Amino acid sequence: MTSRSLGHRAPLLWVLLPLMSGLVAAKLQWLPLSPVWWMSAALVSISLALGWRRAWAPGVVLGIFLSGGALYEIRRDRLPDWDSLPPREIRATLEIDRVFPPKPEMRSLGGLGRLVSTDTHLAELAGQPVYFSLGLKRGEAPPLRSSRLDITGVLQTLPRNPAIDTFDGYLASQGMNFKLTRARMNAEVGKAGVYQVFCDTALRRFNSILGRGIETHPEQAGVLRAMLLGQQQELNDTQKTIFRESGTMHLFSISGLHIAVIAAVIQGILILVRLPSLARVVVGGILLWLYVDITGGTPSAVRAFLMVMFVHASHTLRVPGNPFAALVASAVCVLLWQPMQLFTASFQLSYGIVAALLLLGLPMGDYCVEKWMLFPHLPKVTWRWYHHWVDYCWRGLLGLVAIGLSTTVVSMISGVVIFQLFTPISLPANLVLIPLGSLVIISGFLSLLCGLIGIGWLSVLLNHASTLLMMVIERGVRFFVDVPGASHAAQFSPVWLGYAAFAGLLALIVMGYALDWRRACGGFWTPFAFTLLVLLAGMKLIAAA
Repeated sequence: MTSRSLGHRAPLLWVLLPLMSGLVAAKLQWLPLSPVWWMSAALVSISLALGWRRAWAPGVVLGIFLSGGALYEIRRDRLPDWDSLPPREIRATLEIDRVFPPKPEMRSLGGLGRLVSTDTHLAELAGQPVYFSLGLKRGEAPPLRSSRLDITGVLQTLPRNPAIDTFDGYLASQGMNFKLTRARMNAEVGKAGVYQVFCDTALRRFNSILGRGIETHPEQAGVLRAMLLGQQQELNDTQKTIFRESGTMHLFSISGLHIAVIAAVIQGILILVRLPSLARVVVGGILLWLYVDITGGTPSAVRAFLMVMFVHASHTLRVPGNPFAALVASAVCVLLWQPMQLFTASFQLSYGIVAALLLLGLPMGDYCVEKWMLFPHLPKVTWRWYHHWVDYCWRGLLGLVAIGLSTTVVSMISGVVIFQLFTPISLPANLVLIPLGSLVIISGFLSLLCGLIGIGWLSVLLNHASTLLMMVIERGVRFFVDVPGASHAAQFSPVWLGYAAFAGLLALIVMGYALDWRRACGGFWTPFAFTLLVLLAGMKLIAAA
């Protein structure tokens, strides 16, 4: 099979795979010595590899593997004595790194921060990242990122290896060792920076713009804000349930879909104003980053931003590049910056699904187009306009189905592993709703731009268009959820089987791509057969109570 989607190289896989293996080995405590020993061994291994050409591959791989283990221990930064610390009240200075949007009826605020200073007898905790739960007084505004607070609260040690499907597991995967609950603010000792104040002001204005003209439809305005700004607290419980059961909750997380669509819109606008290619990359990158940071700077959005910028940079600088190489490069940067993200559901889902899309979906789509070509006996030069139109739609449909199948084969396993939910309806639901969701993102983003530059009437018109599309999406989701057997509570037994199956599926996809998906080596059916076998053998449906 000949396909423009095959044959792409990603040399940084020599770094990514052993780095991930080292992080996993350290988490499973397969590297019992201190990180100093492992880092020293890594330097020796890499030095030998550079000095002895025949041993460069195993030497570099071993060195990066050991470096990954050392990096995990350094970033985990956990002392054995902390395991026995009882909950205690402390007074500390907390710097806010991230704030979770509170629900309207709640009077407490959660988020992630860093202990700048603590009581004298707990001085070793200075610099530790923590989760905090802060009580707010009536009418008190939530603190902004980068502000510093003098607080009093109850400090609790997180378990060393909590279950990954719990909130403690989420915090541990973020590199947290402690959580600070029942906290109250004594005083604000450091104001937020000018940039953070700008981001907060811009977010408030975004909220206002997306509500113009649809004030009489607060639920639809809330759904629009949830999709464009990632404010899932705007969704009511019923909406959250139906989107989760249909496997389409990702539409309300600022992630790859949002960033890719908005990046394309920005580039299109900059092309229309005839900016040179290098200026488009710089200006487009700044605008895209502002959107990412104003909407909260979530890890999934930052990862997608990095991937988009790697692709743009490779095209602009005219260096060999491809989407898979950009994906691998962004993963390496993220893990070197925040290695604990490897163990988050967000990292695993985003990179796993995009890898399946690039390595399985695109080649399979090209194969289907080549195998089921329309009008094969009619020379293309003789085609009429309707031939071209039908052929374009047919190619698009085959490509969409191939991409949907490739991403679904990953989400089927990861959904059971991470969310304990088996959603066979997710494939048709996503095939229909993702294109509509993309139109909502385009319309909503253009509404924001029009509102910012003072074209209010057009912003109102676009908000009405977005609301109409959101109503169609919500009715479509309700239709899919009402289909018998749309979703089931499920889990893998034993639990480790799910993680092993997820890793095995991705390895199978990478191997199939490296072998050009030749039929003699199994072809495209192999990942699907593997997934079906794993689900039949290891998945257990949970009866409703």
